[in-house]
Order: sequence, then structure tokens, then C-alpha cells
Amino acid sequence: MFVQEEKIFAGKVLRLHVCTMEGAEWLEEVPEDTTVEKLKERCLKHCVPGSLEDPKTMTHHKLIHATSEKVLTDTKTVLEENIQDRDVLLLIKKRAPPPLPKMADVSAEEKRKQEQKAPDKDAILKATANLPSRNVDRTVAHHNMRDFQTELRKILVSLIEVAQKLLALNPDAVELFKKANAMLDEDEEDRVDEIALRQLTEMGFPESRAVKALRLNHMSVTQAMEWLIEHADDPTVDAPLPGQTPAEATAEAGASSAEATAGPSSEAGGEEAKDELTEIFKKIRRKREFRPDPRAVIALMEMGFDEKEVVDALRVNNNQQNAACEWLLGDRKPSPEDLDKGIDTNSPLFQAILENPVVQLGLTNPKTLLAFEDMLENPLNSTQWMNDPETGPVMLQISRIFQTLNRT
Repeated sequence: MFVQEEKIFAGKVLRLHVCTMEGAEWLEEVPEDTTVEKLKERCLKHCVPGSLEDPKTMTHHKLIHATSEKVLTDTKTVLEENIQDRDVLLLIKKRAPPPLPKMADVSAEEKRKQEQKAPDKDAILKATANLPSRNVDRTVAHHNMRDFQTELRKILVSLIEVAQKLLALNPDAVELFKKANAMLDEDEEDRVDEIALRQLTEMGFPESRAVKALRLNHMSVTQAMEWLIEHADDPTVDAPLPGQTPAEATAEAGASSAEATAGPSSEAGGEEAKDELTEIFKKIRRKREFRPDPRAVIALMEMGFDEKEVVDALRVNNNQQNAACEWLLGDRKPSPEDLDKGIDTNSPLFQAILENPVVQLGLTNPKTLLAFEDMLENPLNSTQWMNDPETGPVMLQISRIFQTLNRT
């Protein structure tokens, strides 16, 4: 008997249980080398007779392996999909894709997105073209801040002159300034920011070294810490700070001599008291003279600038290295000479300051004069004077008056 070749070499026949969502169930017997597409075609002929006339019917259905919940691939065979005899397959119609939006719907959606979109720069400029300009340019604001620093220095210069004249009229002026000078000496020796000192000692630095570092670096914790690290192996790190200069000693000797010979009831005594007062003023000025930041001096000199230029730049820019560098590279204004010029005494600003009761009372206090002198040459110490109960209110009133008149 003759047997067909394909039947001799045919693969294993699997009996598969097929179900549909409508509840139909039947058995399909297919060789294991049958493609999923052929199996799906047989299933559709069984459950939907005549449906294959529409070519989309095949693509709109899929077979799912019930146990693994896997969607079978049309191009693979039953064997390749690892389907076993008596497995259950589900014939399911694919979910129809959402319909494309109509043109009217697209236009409405685009319109909604445009309404929610933030305006661009051109739209903002167009909408605000007719509005008056009220915003100050940033460069102008920076310039005004610099003008404030310059103007404040001029105010301090003029107020120092007024304070000296007021205090000189006091019959106890010499005694007041001797007391002020003693306060200055005590201030130089004992004034240390306790919070800054505690921060350094908590880092492990000895208290004596921390105090020295803070005094050398204007109470700046960061700079003091850098100084302590740099001088950790310096044999002179624990050496005390230099004492008085010969000029100061001479001034003190002159002051003592004048005190011994002064007579308040005689004209000669009055002249001697005046000279003594002048010497004390000079001594205060010498103690408060500007001290440039040594690190900034070295850094700027390494850029090629002369030492005198560097010191002038740091003095003009309150010991700020970056600002000093910009000053050296720019027009160098204000000049160092401008720093010693006071404000116009007839200006509304200066008159408003002098008419303030808090300022008037403060100008009769020698400590206020010391604060003005210190801030004039060492602006980094301004914060300490602003927090002082005696000088702080005076500085606050000056700042408020300046800000008020500057807005008008």
C-alpha cells in the first residue's frame, strides 16, 4: 500500500482546547509544526463561518495561552511557542484602537494648549511696550550700592568733625577722651567675638592662638582658621601681638605731661588742655588706621600690581579682594583722596542726620566718635558697632535717613 510522504514525516499531533469570549468551546487537532497563524485561521472558520472573506478578521484576533497568559506570535509554530497536548487557548478579538480625533477636536485641543502656554519674551515685550519703566536696572542697583558705601564714608568723615567740636566744648573733654582712649586700649586687648572664639576652640585650636588669629583677621572665623592652619608649625605662632609703637608711647608721654601742667582756671591751662586733646585725637587715629588684609595684598601683588596701588585699592574697597581687583583694572574711582572728603554740610541729607535726636545725643558720647573712626578705616568692624547698645542706635538712624532720602 502506498503512503504519502508528508504523513510519514508529519510531526506529533496535538489536541488543543480552544475557547472564545462568547462561551464557545471545541477541540482542535493540529501538528506541532503548524504556525499560529494557520491555527488561528482554523479557529475562526469554526466559530465565525464566512468571516475570512474580510482580510482584517485575521489581524483583529489573537490567540492566548491560558496557562502562561502569553499572546502567541502568528509567525511561530505551535512547537516554538512550547504548547503542549491538551493545553487551553483563548481566541479573543483585539481591542479596537481609539478613533483618530476629528479636525475640530484637534483645533480645540491645540487652542487649549496655546491658552495654557506661558508667553515668550517677544509676547511679554509687546504686551508691556506702552507701560512706564519702573524696574531699576541691575547695573544701576549695583552702582547705587557702591554709591551708598561711598556716601556713608563721607557722612562718617563729616560726623567725626562735628563730634570732635562738640566734645571739645565739654569742660571735661580731656577726661572724657582719656576714658575713651582707655576704652580703646581695653577694646583692642579684650574685644573678641565669643561665638567665633568658641567655634575655633571646638575645632581643637588652643584658645590663645584662636584669640590671636581672630584679632589678626578682623574676627573672621574662616580667615582665622586658615591663618591657624598655615602657622601651625610656625615657632612664633604663640608670640604675643606687638605692643605699642614708639609714636604711641610718645603721644602718651605728652598727654601725661599736659595733664600734670594743665590748669582749668588759667588761659595757658586751656591751651595746654586743647593741645592734649589734639594729641589724644591723633593717637586714636593712629590706633584705628587702615590695616590691609595681608593675603589680599600678596594675591594682588602677584598679579603685577604695585604694593601702594594694592593698599589703596583695598582701602577704597573695604579690604574686599575681588572688588579691589576690579578697581585696579577699572577707572579707579573713587580715588583714595576722595575717601577723606566729607559730605556737603548744607545738603538735606546731612541736615536731616544732624536734626535727628538719637544722632545728636550719640555725638556727645566719645564711644560714638571711636566707632566712627574705626568704621572709617576698618569697615569690616561695622557689624560689631551696629550691635553695640550705645553706638548701634546711632548707626541705625543714619542708615534709615539715608535710605529714606535716597528713595525720594
